[in-house]
Amino acid sequence: RHVKMMISTKGRYALRVLVDMAEHQAGGCYVPLREIAARQEISEKYLESIVKLLVHENILLGVRGKGGGYRLNGEPDQFTVRRILEITEGSLAPVACLAEPHTPCARMVSCRTYPMWSGLNKLICDYLESYTIADLMRTEDAGFDYVI
Repeated sequence: RHVKMMISTKGRYALRVLVDMAEHQAGGCYVPLREIAARQEISEKYLESIVKLLVHENILLGVRGKGGGYRLNGEPDQFTVRRILEITEGSLAPVACLAEPHTPCARMVSCRTYPMWSGLNKLICDYLESYTIADLMRTEDAGFDYVI
């Protein structure tokens, strides 16, 4: 059995939506979800479920009706990739004993692999914490303008 540390479409699309929204909410205006769906070529229905999560976690603000849509609840540099992925994916821990909440493992004190897994978890968390939505918006690097 293989361990796969893969981010789902929900996590990847959430990042794409937030970058798109940040780029199109000039003057704090609300961006219609149908426009984001069209630009990103993602089902509006699927995006609704992602946006609902982000509104619930106060990442986005939403307004219904004419002139409605969604916008960031703050500046793009306030939202880390780690936070967004933890909202959409749950724990990013590579092994169950590092996920929160978890049942303490009776072998943890003498576990020969725990320090390695703990170190990997720290690397993952620190790396994802070092990127914000604002960082993903930057396009100064040639060929680095596509977010998956």
